[in-house]
Amino acid sequence: MIAVVGATGRQGSSVTRHLLNDGWQVRALTRNPSGERAQALRALGAEVRQADTEDPASLRTAFADVYGLFNVQNPQTSGLDAEIRQGSNVAAAAAEAGVRHVVYGAAGVGEDKTGVGSWDSKLVIARRFRDLGLPLTVLRPMAFMELMTDKGYYPPVSTWHLMPKLMGPSRPVGWLCVDDLGAIAARVFADPDRWTGAVLGLVSDVQSIDECRGLWKERTGKKPRGFPMPVWLFKRFVGTDLITMWRWLRTERFDMGTSTTREILPEALTVQQWLARQSL
Repeated sequence: MIAVVGATGRQGSSVTRHLLNDGWQVRALTRNPSGERAQALRALGAEVRQADTEDPASLRTAFADVYGLFNVQNPQTSGLDAEIRQGSNVAAAAAEAGVRHVVYGAAGVGEDKTGVGSWDSKLVIARRFRDLGLPLTVLRPMAFMELMTDKGYYPPVSTWHLMPKLMGPSRPVGWLCVDDLGAIAARVFADPDRWTGAVLGLVSDVQSIDECRGLWKERTGKKPRGFPMPVWLFKRFVGTDLITMWRWLRTERFDMGTSTTREILPEALTVQQWLARQSL
């Protein structure tokens, strides 16, 4: 049995689907077990259970008798302090329950602080798991391909306007689609001897925003639509974290190799392959 925190979110639902497809029992944890997304997971065969990462008692109950745990938090909805608090609650409950393998859906580019809040917060959470002696694998996907299309990410403003403006349109970006993240997590759970203790940077393709625009045009006959928005106004809506991230990415160098992803999931999609499967 694998417990999946945030099972109705983008990462959690993908991980849940792939674990079920691979024959695992899955306990899908959500604050709203009667919601539409939770019901869809139940229809696939998941055991849907109410749990709240702000409520340690609910986590202790949810983690009872599970072998493994997939953990993810979303600082865009909760804020960085809450993300760390929630991750720490998950770590404490997992240690108490004796969970034998934690796979953490994190982010970032290395083990050193960068000043990017939503990367540095994940270093803190990973350290909490390690300090409690939990067998841990950290997944660090780079940019999700869904940033180009998912309305929840506001792509006309973010990916197609402000991201290239602040980062640079020709700067390379490492991409991975969310579905492949779920497949990788399932394969990591299936081979704990190989992957426990690892920190895995996950990239299946490297393309600049300009190159992605070109691939989009090949697919649709037109470039993706951007929506100009001043930085100060965007900051009012989403805070400073993404702006700090994109400015950091403008000048810094780090590994964006695809070899780790290809080792685990040789069939991971390129941007071109992923776009070919989208309704654009």
